[in-house]
Amino acid sequence: MKEMTRKECLAFLLAKPRTAKVATVRGSGRPHVAPVWFTMDGEDLIFTTWHTSLKTKNLDQYPWVSICVDDDQPPFAFVKLDGTAALSNDPNALRRWATLIAGRYMGAAEAEAYGKRNSVKGELLVRIKISSIMGRDDVAGW
Repeated sequence: MKEMTRKECLAFLLAKPRTAKVATVRGSGRPHVAPVWFTMDGEDLIFTTWHTSLKTKNLDQYPWVSICVDDDQPPFAFVKLDGTAALSNDPNALRRWATLIAGRYMGAAEAEAYGKRNSVKGELLVRIKISSIMGRDDVAGW
C-alpha cells in the first residue's frame, strides 16, 4: 500500500468518473451517507443536490462533510477528504457545473441534456472547501 501525495489525491479524483460517497451530519448527530456525481474546481469538490434532500437539510444545519472516492478494481485505491460545504442556487453557476458534471459521467453527447435536467429550479450547487485529504494506492499490494 502506498500513501498518495495531495497532488496525487486530487489527480485521482478526476482520473475517472467514480461516485463520491458524501457523509453529512443529521440533527440527531447520526451520520448520513449518499453517493453523488462530482467534479473539481481547482481544489474544491463540486456536486449538485435537490433543495429538499436530506443532504441539503443536514448541510443547512452542519456544513461539515466527509467524502470517500474509491477505485473498486484491483489493486484498489481510495481518497478520503474532509471539508466544509457552501450551497448556492445561482442559476448560471448551477447550469455550468451541472453540465460539466453530466459530461464527465454521461459523455459529451449527453452533457447538455443532463446539465439542463440537473440545473432546474430547486437544484443547488454544493462547493466543498477541502480542509484535509489523504489517499492510498495499491491497497492490495504487498
